[in-house]
Amino acid sequence: MIYTLTPNPAIDLFVELDSFKPNTVNRTNNEDYQANGKAINISIMLKKIGLDNTALGFVGGFTGSFIHDELNALGIKTDFVEVDGITRVNTFVRASENEEYKIVNQGPEIPEDKIEEMLGKVKNIPEESILFVSGSLPKGVPDSFYVEVAKICAERTIKLVLDISSPKLLECLPYKPYLIKPNDEELAVFFGKEALSKEEIIYYGKELLNLGAQNVLISLGSEGSVFISSATVLKASSVKGKVVNTACAGDSLLAMFVGKIIQNAGVEEALKYASATGASTAFSKGLSDLSDLPELLPAIELTKYN
Repeated sequence: MIYTLTPNPAIDLFVELDSFKPNTVNRTNNEDYQANGKAINISIMLKKIGLDNTALGFVGGFTGSFIHDELNALGIKTDFVEVDGITRVNTFVRASENEEYKIVNQGPEIPEDKIEEMLGKVKNIPEESILFVSGSLPKGVPDSFYVEVAKICAERTIKLVLDISSPKLLECLPYKPYLIKPNDEELAVFFGKEALSKEEIIYYGKELLNLGAQNVLISLGSEGSVFISSATVLKASSVKGKVVNTACAGDSLLAMFVGKIIQNAGVEEALKYASATGASTAFSKGLSDLSDLPELLPAIELTKYN
């Protein structure tokens, strides 16, 4: 069984304008409201390729109800923890080809009893399941939450997939998560570096394996991605095109990669599909509808490293 956990879900409002100016009324020429949050994006992408899953997270208010209804309409089961307050609304503004503004809110504060309720739900996930945990934590939830989840997964032989920017990721690694997905900037921060060369990306990716991760998938934005395991180091290029919104590209990459592995694809095929799907999402207002994958896949190049 497949589960996703989004600690801080959101409704994402995507708007487009011809220009964005201060001290005036800026009228949009396009808008879209989407149930969102990093692991919610993963739930939606998994469903698009035929993989049923259950979405967990903290939700509250009318915006939380919107997310619940939107996921149910897509055929995705939900098992949310209801909290006081209102689930956040984030706004992504594209004012021209080269200007993208991202306004991300904090969301409601989560009390301790609701945190314990969520950990109880994780403990009830069947053994041998897969759990994606992705995204930032809401107010009131300490970074140690990630470590608690990793510990539970190790005890219950749940395959944990982690996509978090918190340095607490390193404390999760002794519990041997199945896969972690930092981007190149996060990888640099984890090891106290300002930026990493291509060689250093591979070196520090292998360090994450040495610290306990079973597999590492590093997203490189427009440069593609790198997959590292004890058996292989494999880089996939990306695809050039008109970027509309980069907010969900990494989530699409991760969902497609693990989804294809679940569907018994080899690592090379999974990485090609993942890179193409990440690019397709970047070329879309929201998550890719996958219709352009046949066009994008031939442009993905794979490189093996020793």
